[in-house]
Amino acid sequence: MARLAPKTSVAPERLKTLLPSLKPTIYHDPTATKTPNNIRTIAWNPLGTYIATGCLDKTLRVWNADKPNVRMSTELKGHTGSIEKVAFNPVKELELCSVSSDGVVRFWDVKTKQVLNEVKGLGETFTLAWAPRGDCVVVGNKDDKLFVISPTQNTHISSHQQSVQTNDITFCWSGQRIFTTTGDGKTRILSFPEFEPAYQFDYKEGPDAEFTLTGHTSSCIAIELHPFNRYLATGGTDSLISLWETTGWNCLRTATKMTGPVRSLSFSWDGLYIVGGSDEGSGLEIFNSETGEHLCTYKTATIAPIVTWAPNRYALAYADSGSLRVIGASTGGK
Repeated sequence: MARLAPKTSVAPERLKTLLPSLKPTIYHDPTATKTPNNIRTIAWNPLGTYIATGCLDKTLRVWNADKPNVRMSTELKGHTGSIEKVAFNPVKELELCSVSSDGVVRFWDVKTKQVLNEVKGLGETFTLAWAPRGDCVVVGNKDDKLFVISPTQNTHISSHQQSVQTNDITFCWSGQRIFTTTGDGKTRILSFPEFEPAYQFDYKEGPDAEFTLTGHTSSCIAIELHPFNRYLATGGTDSLISLWETTGWNCLRTATKMTGPVRSLSFSWDGLYIVGGSDEGSGLEIFNSETGEHLCTYKTATIAPIVTWAPNRYALAYADSGSLRVIGASTGGK
């Protein structure tokens, strides 16, 4: 892949006035269902040139970020259930992994539309995280079982039954730890590939000895790691976003301006800003990750539960009124 060009960060005072004034580019799919919650997942490729969307109506489409016309997009057909999660290989420009409620995980070559590999019989799968080196993924199902899957093997490498409801997963940047959010409001830190607690208290025994991050009063359902490993962000059904520093694992700040459950979280490419999406209200909430200050609300026409920053610029992809939309801010200067 080509090397990403260096960018210049935008100061918070400028971003908070610029972002709400931007008009979105609408990526209209005339064949897709236009209910507000149809788009279940959105992902940028590593270069920020393509955007994948997965839908409740089984539509899996990859859009050219610069060309919103549906004729310039690529539809990937084959899943028989809703597309619950998509993610591009972090080290390959056009290799996409899709997870569906049909229990099938597929790896795609977007350029040729070919299925590179598929693994079946995994139950009702809905979570997905690529290892940083792009050599495997971890997929979770609604029976709280996690699978390690290779892009080149048609059976899973290993499976790991979890003892608690497991809602979302992400890797640390070294690939040696995995973070899982749970139904009791906690975040577990597990070793990879062993899936054992990474930290334990010496003075406790059994399950109580495991060190977890407790930052929510109800189910923790979203998680995102800072691009430079400064913070781990978690979002819950309690409408809170918690920011944890990644050395002593202390909760430094909590963002409280969300309306409804925090369904998605995303850091900007420079880590200065974090955005949250919810299936209540009508807006995207943007915060300063260094201070926790609520900077602005970007108004949407309907609920916007799914949102993600581009990997290399100030562009936000989100779902609104059943369509993919993108807003982008010029970097300019400080």
